[in-house]
Amino acid sequence: MLFQTIASGDEQGVTAMSEYFKGIGKIEYEGPNSKNPLAFKFYDPKKVIDGKTMREHLRFAIAYWHSFCADGTDMFGKPTMTFPWNDAADAYSAAVKKADAAFEFITKIGAPFFCFHDVDVIADSDDPAKYEENYHRIAKVLKERMDSTGVKLLWNTSNMFSHPRYMNGAATNPDFNVVARAALQVKTSLDVNVELGGENYVFWGGREGYMTLLNTDMKREIEHMGTFMRMARDYGRKIGFNGVFLIEPKPMEPSKHQYDYDASTAIGFIKANGLEKDFKCNIEANHATLAGHTFSHDLQVCADNGMLGSVDANQGDAQNGWDTDEFPSNVYETTQAMRVILANGGLHSGGLNFDAKRRRNSTDMEDLFISHIGGMDSFALGLEVASKMKKDGAIDDFIKQRYSSFDNGMGKKFEEDKMSMEDLAAFGKTAVIHQTSGKQEMLNNLLNSYLFG
Repeated sequence: MLFQTIASGDEQGVTAMSEYFKGIGKIEYEGPNSKNPLAFKFYDPKKVIDGKTMREHLRFAIAYWHSFCADGTDMFGKPTMTFPWNDAADAYSAAVKKADAAFEFITKIGAPFFCFHDVDVIADSDDPAKYEENYHRIAKVLKERMDSTGVKLLWNTSNMFSHPRYMNGAATNPDFNVVARAALQVKTSLDVNVELGGENYVFWGGREGYMTLLNTDMKREIEHMGTFMRMARDYGRKIGFNGVFLIEPKPMEPSKHQYDYDASTAIGFIKANGLEKDFKCNIEANHATLAGHTFSHDLQVCADNGMLGSVDANQGDAQNGWDTDEFPSNVYETTQAMRVILANGGLHSGGLNFDAKRRRNSTDMEDLFISHIGGMDSFALGLEVASKMKKDGAIDDFIKQRYSSFDNGMGKKFEEDKMSMEDLAAFGKTAVIHQTSGKQEMLNNLLNSYLFG
């Protein structure tokens, strides 16, 4: 359903309006032989895999910021994309139009969730009272659209990195006044989250880091960040937020040394600050590769620690050393990611959020659909292949056999922490060591057989 607010002096009245994405209907599954660029080839939302539909497994979410805000601007060039919903007399009218376009797109692409930063849904204001008023005002519109379409909020967050006030950080800023202003944004975002029934709340510390230790008390800044997170946790629980708080790791850019460098670092921070009952990680593929890891590595680190919360589904460019936020198309990556997610029992309250943007020269309105279709198909393929791998069990069996020396005898005693160093060293005197191949190439070939066999 499409909407338009009636000019009646308030934001309650809604009526049908013309389409923003004219000529594009609901995207349907047509199968791998389809030549239609506006159809799914592999994502069949109703197809059941391992007892759940693809829709339930993948829990796709649309990113408000890239899909409806990013206009192709980069460090070297001006906007290349024109959005008709930006043609409005004031910030509120523009925000309503953007919401209309967003929910038209989300329902046509068939995603069950969406995500946003506070300043994505309505323009920021330097006046704190106006900021709160505007945010709550547009939240009423979003709630109306959600109720009418059935689309849910996977998570929201606060943009505490774009405004100049945050050039030295938000929760870690050396100026207490800035920390307090950041708290206003988080408090308001949590209020809106509860109003909209959000399932998670995300922190991304884009400026929570430093450029040089010559002007930084790193220990103090990290402690302040821990205090800020505990305050947010306590407030969220107080107002009825029962979802998961998520920290999204990233190693650099814009800060040189960001405090949530990767999954391991973020988990260490969570545990050091007593947040492990309330916080998990939101892993972004491109952030993992910027940290020198694979996407599946950071997912596995989280899964092993019970900290896999949600996923920003994108990919980077191996030739670029920054966050290119491309739509995922590498099925090797999506397969290995879904293998970890399936072994984790799924994403639970999390989802696959497309923190991805069209390329700067993909300027047609239909390109927004085509890019999401490709990303959704890539993860659907990954899910299918990962399910085949799980059912066949060959890789899992190989791994189990590789560690079988710890399943009984002295190896089992070691794993159960029932040996002393003296005991272990004594056994080492008589241990018979055989060189055992890791069979990496064989496993790579096996993965290819699952993908293409």
